[in-house]
Amino acid sequence: MKTIEIKNLTFGYDEQIVLENVNLSYDSKDFLAVIGPNGGGKSTLLRLMLGLLRPQSGEVRLFGERPEKVSRQVGYVPQHFLPNQNFPMRVIEVALMGLIDKKIFGFYSRDEKQMALAALEKVGMKEFASARIGELSGGQRQRVYIARALCANAKVLVLDEPTASIDTKGQAEIYEILKNINASGVGVVLVSHDLNIVLNYATKIAYVSKNLHIHKTHEDTAK
Repeated sequence: MKTIEIKNLTFGYDEQIVLENVNLSYDSKDFLAVIGPNGGGKSTLLRLMLGLLRPQSGEVRLFGERPEKVSRQVGYVPQHFLPNQNFPMRVIEVALMGLIDKKIFGFYSRDEKQMALAALEKVGMKEFASARIGELSGGQRQRVYIARALCANAKVLVLDEPTASIDTKGQAEIYEILKNINASGVGVVLVSHDLNIVLNYATKIAYVSKNLHIHKTHEDTAK
């Protein structure tokens, strides 16, 4: 069973077609980068994968099911998770929000807190567990948001521009973290404009501009 299967998908807003006859088959072993021009439909495609939008025709399946039925298996990392970065929340509390649909916020067991710390350790942020989220750099905050998704035991991470407004060093660090996460068996699907960096990490690239075309990278063809 494929992690994501999209068949003959068409979607538009009002009378404007954004995506037309899109087909995609994705397996979690791959690191998939979605690229393309502004307005080409990249973020719309992610929303369709997440079940936030419904296709006008065609279908989207995650793990063989409609996206809304398996949403807990997908970790979504938006560009900006907390609109107000000065909100007085600690790093570990943000990571624990990955469990918020299972708990009354604020009441977590010792095991769940250990799970959050383990997720923070995977992204190199364990030592900042007690820090305020607003005290971190943009790259550090993005790592915490990735830890939040990992804390929910997601089988695939879907990220929308995870390195936007982050310096080159921070971008490379996040991509290295995502590469390691993918190697551990968790799928990684992301939208990015950082083509030069993406080419060094992605095993497959989907170019989206109304239609979708898959390209294998050198890393993928060498496997």
